Amino acid sequence: MSRYRPPQPKSSPYITPEGFKSLQQEELTLWKRRAEVTQALSAAAAEGDRSENAEYIYRKKQLREMDRRIRYLQKRLPDLTVVDKVGNENQVFFSAWVELEAETGEIVEYRIVGGDEIDADTSKGYISVDSPMARALLKREVDDEVVVKIGDQTTTYFINAIRYSEK
Repeated sequence: MSRYRPPQPKSSPYITPEGFKSLQQEELTLWKRRAEVTQALSAAAAEGDRSENAEYIYRKKQLREMDRRIRYLQKRLPDLTVVDKVGNENQVFFSAWVELEAETGEIVEYRIVGGDEIDADTSKGYISVDSPMARALLKREVDDEVVVKIGDQTTTYFINAIRYSEK
């Protein structure tokens, strides 16, 4: 049995200005927290036997995770393209807020953002520009019908509104 995992497909290099600032702030915060963790690690190491020292093992793991994220951000931030202008505001492009109505009458609103801005908090309504939903929406206009196929499911939406600014 092999442990090989194929590399993940690269996500689009686009990001909103707010997302870029957020990633920069995350990097600064990680550097500050890293100094605190390093001090705690030194104190735990000074206690003696490291093989059974839970504090030492935990801090090493925490430092390793922080270093991994900092390394990722240092490589990713220079490659990102900040998108702050849109060509045609009547069509759906990157950073658009799109209000959709499903066939069932349910109304949802999504914002198309870069893959680096997506997090577990789905209450924001952010979807990745690389997602099937976003790909189906791109270059569409108000009152267009959009058919989204994900796996075996096919859903039809109607575009009610498009905007490029917060409410």
